[in-house]
Amino acid sequence: MALLTSDTPLSAALEQHPSLIPLVSRFGIRLGLGDRTVAAVCDEHRLDPEFMLILMNTYLFDEYFPEQRLKSFHVSRIVDYLSKTNAYYLHYQLPNVERHLGRLIAGGGENGQLALLGRFFERFKESLIAAIEYDTEVWFPYCAALSAGKVPQGGVPRPCPAPQTAADEEEDPTVGLLRDLRSIMVRHLSGEYDDNLAYAVIFAVGSIERDIRQHNRIRDRILTPLIDDLCRK
Repeated sequence: MALLTSDTPLSAALEQHPSLIPLVSRFGIRLGLGDRTVAAVCDEHRLDPEFMLILMNTYLFDEYFPEQRLKSFHVSRIVDYLSKTNAYYLHYQLPNVERHLGRLIAGGGENGQLALLGRFFERFKESLIAAIEYDTEVWFPYCAALSAGKVPQGGVPRPCPAPQTAADEEEDPTVGLLRDLRSIMVRHLSGEYDDNLAYAVIFAVGSIERDIRQHNRIRDRILTPLIDDLCRK
């Protein structure tokens, strides 16, 4: 496992690991990076290179997850990253899957299996949007207020709102819907359909599934314990 470092040219990292492109784009980093290092690019965008490197390495390597170092960052930084990720789901990844899947279904004529895929995707979309709305309207504002000392600590204890995703990533119902969708396509898809569009859907689903798993690791194993600790103070 060769971790990325502050001296790694960011362009080289993205060439070797294209899956990092959506991650860095959430921070306003665009292509055309030349040979500038991770540290130099972060400096240009006023980003903490250590935080960015931890995110990138966590995204690349499942066995890499420095919990204590992540917990040392301020809650606002964790919330900001998770908020950017939710926005990326809404504005880029969901429309991308929906576009490919819509074309696949439209080109399949009377293929009922494709219509079933559409229903699975709608269930996933509804579940993800509901979780994002909860984050935006309830959970993240609560976290921000508590970390800023704006939530009263005296008197009747104020219970911490529980996030609406399972602590165990394998049990997250949103990820489960994606896994079911991908499994149906790989194992059971038959009849008339466009192979290339089917592959595009599978790749797009795999991308957002992996992204959500990484998102949940930080949300459930970093942000939630930090807030639990603040609630007990």
